[in-house]
Amino acid sequence: MEFLIAIVAGIGFFALVMASIALHEIGHLLPAKLFGVKVTQYFVGFWKTLWSTRRGETEYGLKLLPLGGYVRLVGMYPPAVPPTRPGRLAELAEEARAAEWADITPVDVAGNRLFYQKATWQKLVIMFGGPFMNILLAFFIFQGVNLAYGQAQPQLTVAAVLECVDQAPAPCVRPPAAAAGLQRDDRIVAFNGGEVTTWSQLTNAIRANGARPVTLTVERPGQGRIDLPQVPGAVRELPGLDDPTATVTAGYIGVQPTYAMVQVGPGQTLADMWSMTSQSVVALAKFPVSVVTTAVDVVTGKPRDVNGPISVVGASVVAGQIATSEQISLGSRIATFFSLLASVNLFVAILNLVPLLPFDGGHMAGALWEGLRRWAARWFRRPDPGYVDTAKLLPVAYVVGGFLVLAGVVLIVADVLSPIRIV
Repeated sequence: MEFLIAIVAGIGFFALVMASIALHEIGHLLPAKLFGVKVTQYFVGFWKTLWSTRRGETEYGLKLLPLGGYVRLVGMYPPAVPPTRPGRLAELAEEARAAEWADITPVDVAGNRLFYQKATWQKLVIMFGGPFMNILLAFFIFQGVNLAYGQAQPQLTVAAVLECVDQAPAPCVRPPAAAAGLQRDDRIVAFNGGEVTTWSQLTNAIRANGARPVTLTVERPGQGRIDLPQVPGAVRELPGLDDPTATVTAGYIGVQPTYAMVQVGPGQTLADMWSMTSQSVVALAKFPVSVVTTAVDVVTGKPRDVNGPISVVGASVVAGQIATSEQISLGSRIATFFSLLASVNLFVAILNLVPLLPFDGGHMAGALWEGLRRWAARWFRRPDPGYVDTAKLLPVAYVVGGFLVLAGVVLIVADVLSPIRIV
């Protein structure tokens, strides 16, 4: 029964991710149609067509391989302006341009129906529409979880004081909290004379303090506010706040907080999403190296890094683990399941904003560069420089796309052979 629940939950999660991708493409489709761009296809998936129907000039449908989706906006590449550089990559770009222009009619050109003909701000709205849809989905899912279930937040009240900096067999060195006489149920209200109101504020202060002396001020039940004696500080290797896969040398006092379920509003939800965005940007910068590390770990039989990259297949496996975990309550399982879905949406948005083709951000970068050139030409009273030819950047798209396909295969194989286990 547990295995069946895991399978159903995994498939359900995968279906919800695909629904998110479908909505991502709608984020492109709607503004494109609003601005009059000719849209010939809207598909979820790739490869062979399973089902399709035509409404007006647009064909809607599903493809056999459910690992993404696309909207075909006609006229992504302007007409070629000679001369073009010789070479195979240039030939590929011109072949792509020719294939697109085979479907473009004089009526499309005269009617301003092509993507490249649109104003810079319209191009930006169309291309940002997809990532924005995922950001909206992430926000509403996170906010729904935060209101319906709440968020487990660390409090300034002490749950436990660690007696040793490192575990046996290492020598026991008392950390600052224990050396100062901190006790369970104390509430930390100041660190080195500075008032603290949240656990994250205290954590940042402790880490930044390094090995310098530590003075804690607490509110102790039945005794009121107490200044504990100053003790020497301590440092140790800890996971980075922006990159949990990296270790940093930071201040440490050896204390564990209590947790409380707190309902949070839109402001805190947005703040949490911004923090996750910062971590995701760091993860993206390390993504190529992380993929290689994952491949090596699978080949050598090493356990997967729980903070390492996973495919949508791996995320679905994790969702199945969450659904069948007996370590957390049913409510917590549901909340974690949907929080994972929101996290995937946020990551999809961030990934698509990378300013390289074939990502949406690559087209946005081209539109911004085009707008900047035209603005500069008007400012300096020079001739209009014309459209930015993004077809010339297709070699970049081929390289990036090829790497993404390879990375996807590596991660899917890793997620099947050596899945990440979080419970």
